[in-house]
Order: sequence, then structure tokens, then C-alpha cells
Amino acid sequence: MNLEKRINAFVELGKFLDQFSSGHFEKHNAVLHNDLFFDGLKHQIKIAHEHNGWFTLDNVVFAIKSWSKLLNYNTINNWLEKYNFNNNKSKKVAIIMAGNIPLVGFHDFLSVLISGHDVLVKQSSNDKDLLPFLAKYLEYVEPEFKGRIHFTEKKLENFDAVIATGSNNTARYFEYYFKDKPSIIRKNRNSIAILTGQETKEQLELLSDDIFRYFGLGCRSVSKLFVPEGYNFDAFFESIYKWHPIINEAKYANNYDYNKAVYLMSEFDMLENGFMMIKEDTSFSSPIATLFYEYYKSEETLKTNLQSKTDEIQCIVSNGFFKDEISFGQTQEPKLNDYADGVDTVDFLLKI
Repeated sequence: MNLEKRINAFVELGKFLDQFSSGHFEKHNAVLHNDLFFDGLKHQIKIAHEHNGWFTLDNVVFAIKSWSKLLNYNTINNWLEKYNFNNNKSKKVAIIMAGNIPLVGFHDFLSVLISGHDVLVKQSSNDKDLLPFLAKYLEYVEPEFKGRIHFTEKKLENFDAVIATGSNNTARYFEYYFKDKPSIIRKNRNSIAILTGQETKEQLELLSDDIFRYFGLGCRSVSKLFVPEGYNFDAFFESIYKWHPIINEAKYANNYDYNKAVYLMSEFDMLENGFMMIKEDTSFSSPIATLFYEYYKSEETLKTNLQSKTDEIQCIVSNGFFKDEISFGQTQEPKLNDYADGVDTVDFLLKI
């Protein structure tokens, strides 16, 4: 199967997903195989939430919408134009996926197939419903995908390379277990935001999307703020208030109540507004419903400190602070060339 066929298949998948990119699903007659798959995806979205309470309809739809916007001909071609696909030979690539947010492993899945390889997927039990269904749609759109997409719950066997995502602890296991295979091993990372006190209300409102989307469970979710000494949090709290309905989600509320109780019993200083707590802490990784913050005196000192910790950071949200910064409100809408951990997945796949 040539590259053009692979691209066209994912473009058709993008058109299919576009029907589910809002709260009310709208069937488009021109979409291929809708009679077979439209009602099926509606059912899979429902099952995903029933299986995992973090996968609310809003969050699943947001993930689907994000991919529907990326899977178009121009965007995919612009992404791939710098690579040479002429000499790569098809291999079988295993992917061990995380399950923290809906379709979190889709970029790896896309990268493997678009590179001309077969894929062997081991999913997290937290996110096992959506991707196999979308894979089946791809096989109907492009029958040459049949036999090249495999899912397993068993031990991975008979593969040539691996992409594995997990915690720092599981990464050590992956590095040992896959030491004889070409691999990309991803560890824990967190995202941060740097504020100067000059942000507009609109920028802070956009930042709240970076914090609360997917309940803060993604590696691209902002879990830590760096603020100048003497920073007044009033404007910040006012701007994030649009997310206050999040406390009505039972799993989130349970975490909020638990962490609040822990902080109070431990007599930690914190600020809270009824749906989120902020706490001064040097760690990058904060619990659900909690945002850590840290004061800085000098922008230059902060830059130096953060540059020494790049292997712990996924995204830096700021305005004119870093060369590779992300704009407010954009962490959960990465482009196709925004590779996790800064490792070019397609380049890796074309060299195995």
C-alpha cells in the first residue's frame, strides 16, 4: 500500500470523526460506510464513559474533535513533507499505550501506519473501546490495512520495534525488557505555565482550559504555575471560574474533598475556591483538583532552572518567555509535529 492510500484512509477517518465533534452528533450522507459505523461509534462513546468515569462525553468529544481537525489532506501532507518514505521497509511496531485521556495513543498509532509499518497495540484497560473501533473503520475504507492492525491483551511477541508510554517506574522495566529492540520509552512528564502578572483576563481564561481539560490528567495539562514574588491570585481565580461546574463530576469532587482534607489535617497553607486548590510546592506533579505554584525572583534564573529540567517537562505555557513555548489555551490541541517528549516518532519509524 502506497503512502497516498494511507493518507487518504486517514482523511476519510477525519471526515467520519467530524460528525461527532460537537455535543449533538450529526450524520453526513457523504461520509463513507456511515450505515455500518455511525451508530456504532455513538455506542462506543457511551461505553467508554461507562467503563471509565473520567471519560465524560465532553472530554471524549473534545478528543474526537481535535483529531477530526487534524486528519485532513493538507494538514497530513504538510506534516509528512520533510520525510523520505521511499526506502523504508515494513516492520511490525508494538505500541504500549497509556490510558489517562481518550485516544491518548492515537498519534503513535497514526505514525506507525502512515510510515508503512504494521502495528501491534497493547492498550490500557482504561481506554480500550474507541481505538479498535476506529481501526475497523480504517480497514473498511482501505482494505489493504486488514491484517496490518493487531490488538492484544497478552504478552507482546514477534515485533521489530516498540513505543511504550508509562510511569517512571514502568519505564525502567520497559528499558530493560526492550533493551534489544529499537524503542521510544516515555516517562512521566508534566506541563507548566509561567505568569508575569501582566496577563489579560482572556489569557488567564485560556490558561484555565490548559489546567482543567481532561481533569488535568494529561501530560500536556498544566499542573504547576511559576509566578513572580508578590503575585496576587485574585485575577487568576476570577478568570478560571468558568470551570466551576467541574466540581459536579463525582470522581473529580471525590479527589477534591480527599486532597483538601489531607492538606487541612497536615496544616498546609493553600488557597481554594470551592473547586480547585492552589498550593506552594516545588514539585511539577500535582494531585487532581490541585495546582502547585512556585515564586520566582528573576526571569533569567527561572529560565536556567527550567532548562536543567527539560526531561521532566512536556509543555511550557507562557507569553514571550521561551522559544518553544505554547500559547495560552493551546496545550490540549497539539499539531501533528508536536511530538511527545520532543522525540520525532516518524523519523524513528523510518530508520528502524
